[in-house]
Amino acid sequence: MAEQHQHSFTYRRMRVEELSPTDRALVERAITAASRAYAPYSHFHVGAALLLDDGSTVEGNNQENASFPAGICAERTALHYALSERPHARVEVIAVAVPQVKGDAPVSPCGICRQALLEQENRQGSAMRVLLASSTGSVLELARAADLLPLHFDASFLKA
Repeated sequence: MAEQHQHSFTYRRMRVEELSPTDRALVERAITAASRAYAPYSHFHVGAALLLDDGSTVEGNNQENASFPAGICAERTALHYALSERPHARVEVIAVAVPQVKGDAPVSPCGICRQALLEQENRQGSAMRVLLASSTGSVLELARAADLLPLHFDASFLKA
């Protein structure tokens, strides 16, 4: 019988007021970025803010297109912009906010964004904390992006 590894992770649920001042400011920037999203079809405005290892912050938001696959999510907008400008930067924290969602549960990134965040973690060789903020001030904190995708695909599957 093949050995099986259980993929588990922990997360913290808290109120935005409980975050450090730096993390709170990052969530606020993600909320502000969401207000600038271009979402005429879904009306689902998402914002993301990244804290880079040099202390700078980069924001992104979703940009839709009538040809739906041509749009891009907030997480990848911020991530790709940051890394096109600073290819060796490390992303320490990403905050994702969906201000107008119903309920108290934060919205998690789509599968493509989860994979892109995991790729960045692998690329930079260090964990990226993830803050998912709801419209009511509830925040889920994960220690690393890989926790969003426990049975993930990565370069370890490729033949040498």
